[in-house]
Amino acid sequence: MTEPMYLAAFIAVTALATFLTRVTPFVFLSRHSEHPLLQHLGQFLPAAVMTLLVIIFLHRSAHWSAPTFGLDAIGPALVVVVLHLWKRHALLSIAAGTVCYMLVQQF
Repeated sequence: MTEPMYLAAFIAVTALATFLTRVTPFVFLSRHSEHPLLQHLGQFLPAAVMTLLVIIFLHRSAHWSAPTFGLDAIGPALVVVVLHLWKRHALLSIAAGTVCYMLVQQF
């Protein structure tokens, strides 16, 4: 098998596996969309996941021994929170936080 064919097959299999893992819950849980457990998870799980991601980000990206004691991670996180509370636009908040984080890491 030539290299371009191998890469095309790899991309196709990866795309199919990704698609199947994304669509499977919708196919199997569509009949149970009114179940109280799914309603509960749909209400609270997104906030819980975002909270865990923020905690992991702050834990892994902050240089807690730096003179600013974690300001390199807390600063961009505060930019995201303040901008989101002000504008209520998720994409803008994420983009601004990413740019702020990259600027802090570069300087």
